Amino acid sequence: MTPLSTAPTVLIRAARGSDGVALDRLATLDSAHVPAGELLVAETDGALVAAHAPATGATIADPFRHTAQVVELLELRGSLLRAA
Repeated sequence: MTPLSTAPTVLIRAARGSDGVALDRLATLDSAHVPAGELLVAETDGALVAAHAPATGATIADPFRHTAQVVELLELRGSLLRAA
């Protein structure tokens, strides 16, 4: 039998006040600042791995995880919100 690998579940949602510590940690890992304004965040396994500000296009992401596709999802969701 070959082992089955599954893609991680990604939850995209609006950031909330309780995300402050996790966003600060994420920004520190990315050597950046937390983007200003409304943020969309991506969670994998209960941890924030990326955040995106649709208004400015600024993004922070965990450089120690594979987040390129997660960032693409955040950017796509942000563009849909701007269009609405």
